[in-house]
Amino acid sequence: MKKFVLLLFSVLAFALSAASAAEDKYLAAAEKGDAEAQYLLSKCYTHGLGVKKDPEQALYWLRKSAEQGYSEAQCVLGLRYILGLDVKKDYGQGFFWLRKSAEQGNVNAQSALGVCYFAGDGVKKDYKQAVYWYRKAAEQGESEAQYNLGACYYNGHGVAKDHEQALFWLRKSAAQGNEKAIKVLKNLE
Repeated sequence: MKKFVLLLFSVLAFALSAASAAEDKYLAAAEKGDAEAQYLLSKCYTHGLGVKKDPEQALYWLRKSAEQGYSEAQCVLGLRYILGLDVKKDYGQGFFWLRKSAEQGNVNAQSALGVCYFAGDGVKKDYKQAVYWYRKAAEQGESEAQYNLGACYYNGHGVAKDHEQALFWLRKSAAQGNEKAIKVLKNLE
């Protein structure tokens, strides 16, 4: 038992020193303007990886990365504004950052942008634009976008009602384990 405890402490000490070394590496690169390092450093501060959790530092480095055009950072920053995570909820800012990311092909941002257009969050409600962004993400395999696109076809939001297209997209989503799609399909088929 003592050997196991010693082994466990050794593994934990190694993991902590590795996380601290990663943070040092990211910090050096982030301070030199490396957008990816800035994004990764923001994740360290967000989750307390090798550093103490610090929402302000996380947001600082996330914004630096997003401002340099790093798509993943733009997506995360947009979602933080939409959801009000460590920032004041601001749909306009959320939409702004999600759009920048989506235009670079970020599938998660494309799906989220579809939700913004569908709900009118940060932008005027526009079902056709919602369908446009859902389709972009759905065609790349994003299951939530596939579900939402299927629902649009089923209900005729932004597209003509099309039961076959609805089933096509709902099945794709369900095949990936999307519980909402699975439940809807059980009721439709």
